[in-house]
Amino acid sequence: MEHGMVIIGAGECGVRAAFALRENGYGGTIALIGTEPHLPYERPPLSKETMVSDDHPLPRTIASIEQFAEQRIDFIGNSTAASIDRAAKSVVLHDGRKIPYERLLIATGALPRALPLAAGSKHCVTLRSYDDALRIRARFGPAARIAIIGGGFIGLELAASARKRGAVVTVIEAQPRILMRGVPEEIAEVIAARHRHEGVTLRCGTGIASINDTDDSVDITLADGMEIAADLAVIGIGAVPVTDLAEAAGLETTNGIIVNDWLQTSDPDIFAAGDCCAFPLAIYGGRRVRLEAWRNAQEQGSLAARNMLGGQEPHESVPWFWSDQYELGLQVAGLADEATQTIRRDLGDDAFILFHLAADGRLVAASGIGPGNAVAKDIRLAEMLIQRGARPVPAQLQSSHVKLKSLLAA
Repeated sequence: MEHGMVIIGAGECGVRAAFALRENGYGGTIALIGTEPHLPYERPPLSKETMVSDDHPLPRTIASIEQFAEQRIDFIGNSTAASIDRAAKSVVLHDGRKIPYERLLIATGALPRALPLAAGSKHCVTLRSYDDALRIRARFGPAARIAIIGGGFIGLELAASARKRGAVVTVIEAQPRILMRGVPEEIAEVIAARHRHEGVTLRCGTGIASINDTDDSVDITLADGMEIAADLAVIGIGAVPVTDLAEAAGLETTNGIIVNDWLQTSDPDIFAAGDCCAFPLAIYGGRRVRLEAWRNAQEQGSLAARNMLGGQEPHESVPWFWSDQYELGLQVAGLADEATQTIRRDLGDDAFILFHLAADGRLVAASGIGPGNAVAKDIRLAEMLIQRGARPVPAQLQSSHVKLKSLLAA
């Protein structure tokens, strides 16, 4: 059997890599291994459109059977990679089949973080797959009591979706506020107020003491003594990278599969990309990060493909995240943790952007919220300023009369 390109993981990153190999002139065999029986599909809609669609929702596929065939990509669905034989340069599937590789890409993504207190509960679930989404959707009926454990992006998107379907929703967050990771308090409060207006109960600043099933519900006791009865509890307390294959193969891992500037692991013939990898980010001084984001998965899939073909391109994109909460669109560009100053720019129509500056004046991040796509254009311009290492004058960032495009020109 020919030694070709093998990709483990048929999500956004893996599929993009497979097609990018062809776009960059690769003519050999390509095998794409996915664990689910479905064609590869987009995951962002699972917490939103899939939950609230009037009709039976179908997964939004990334590529069709015809497109895979046209590009001669061998999609192997409903299959699990059991091990990587680095000496023989082959991937061993769960059924014993061996697929030889010239270069291998691991794009296994991340899985929902488990809550030990919920172990064994039949009324506590997580959202990862399309099938998970269908099971959760079936419980989001009128007057259903839904507990969302975790006040991050996914948990809050699910809370909004549950309310749209008429459920009674309580969000439980151990941190002092929702969206503690990566979202400024000023924007988090806008989202919190919107959820409260919609009837969502937010319980922040208290952990969970116990979780106990009854026949048809679950009783959640908080650390402050409050008891919450729910028909279903959805756990959304973060995600952990899927690194077991890499670890078993002897590859270096620390909060993700460790890769170099061009997404190469400690084995030069094995690459890793997307949610599962920890990579150096050039525009932030080479600091190592792991990103769980749709656009990052797409970008790294394409980048990995080019580098598997001999390129040595570093990942230089600015991190970008987004979330929809009711009619509000939230977007964040960059990493704000090294910021020492924040400047607010009001855009009108209840939309605003926060610009985050480092001590040396560099714009390192921008966070915005507003109806629909109200902040999209300005966040994109801010992203370009961050990419260039710009040091804009704070007063110009604050004034809506100063076009961000003019700061780019400067």
